Amino acid sequence: MHLLLGHAANIPLLVAPMGASAVLLFAVPASPLAQPWSIVGGNLVSATIGVTCASTIVDPTMAAALAVALSICGMFALRCVHPPSGAVALTAVLGGPAVHALGYAFVLEPIAVQSVALLCAAILYHAATGHRYPHAGRQNRGNAGAPADEASRSGFTRADLEAVLKRRSEMLDIDPDDLESLLRETQLQAFSRTFNELTCADIMSRQIVTVAPDTRTAAAWGLLKRNHVKALPVIDPAGKLLGIVTRADLIDKRTFGKSSAIAGYFEGWLRRDPLSAPSVGTVMSTEVCTVDAASPITELVPMFANYGHHHIPVLDATGQVVGMITQVNLISGLYRQTFTKGKQAA
Repeated sequence: MHLLLGHAANIPLLVAPMGASAVLLFAVPASPLAQPWSIVGGNLVSATIGVTCASTIVDPTMAAALAVALSICGMFALRCVHPPSGAVALTAVLGGPAVHALGYAFVLEPIAVQSVALLCAAILYHAATGHRYPHAGRQNRGNAGAPADEASRSGFTRADLEAVLKRRSEMLDIDPDDLESLLRETQLQAFSRTFNELTCADIMSRQIVTVAPDTRTAAAWGLLKRNHVKALPVIDPAGKLLGIVTRADLIDKRTFGKSSAIAGYFEGWLRRDPLSAPSVGTVMSTEVCTVDAASPITELVPMFANYGHHHIPVLDATGQVVGMITQVNLISGLYRQTFTKGKQAA
């Protein structure tokens, strides 16, 4: 603040509510109350309302009460609820002569300046420590494109969750995507605990399509489409896993969808030099999460729920790829086992 505004700046160099904002941004970055729009929007709205009340209402007690009440309404209306912003509104009313002398300049200096500075510090801190901020719900990443019947097998749909949240008529300090992910993870954990005798070999898909590292990416793309799969294990001549290539890998690496990449591929064939076309080995992911065929399915739960994996290769005792497990395989296997046990009990 000294560097930005100068030592002689006649404004508060540190506003107390920013301490509470710092707790939210640094300690609970996943909270909807700690997201960028919440802190910036909430503080600016509350500061504006607080200055307005302070300048139009003589009684400070009445002005303070009305400032907080209107700030809450404004934050709810603009979907930027940030609890420390209520204290920002109080500061505008009860901050003393130095704050009152600023008038609406208080909204920009120090509130806007300090809010943005705190937000930037939080972004840099979480980037350096490997945390996700601004927070994006895991559900968007982990279940994007999931089949509709997969949601029904898990016991509830997103529409069910939204209907329940709507009936509560109150705000929960958790992102709906995180809540849905948490509930699905809990269901999977409960299923896995109940059916601990199931192994990965019991539920895996045995008919798998594999490719070699020197396979052309165009050929791999064709295999993905013809076999209606989203991932291909990349193996060596001995059947050992080298990596995995997905549709996302091919698209993210701009192997497809860009005219320059397509032109480069066909140019190689026109020159009768097919090796100049990109190969699977250049775009595959080498850090692959795998599981042993004899492992209990409880090991799959954190892989799918916590790390966003969609396809997990299954290896035998010699390290060769013998199958593939998806979220659908896991849920379907548990469902079949549940149905079988239910019939036996009857």
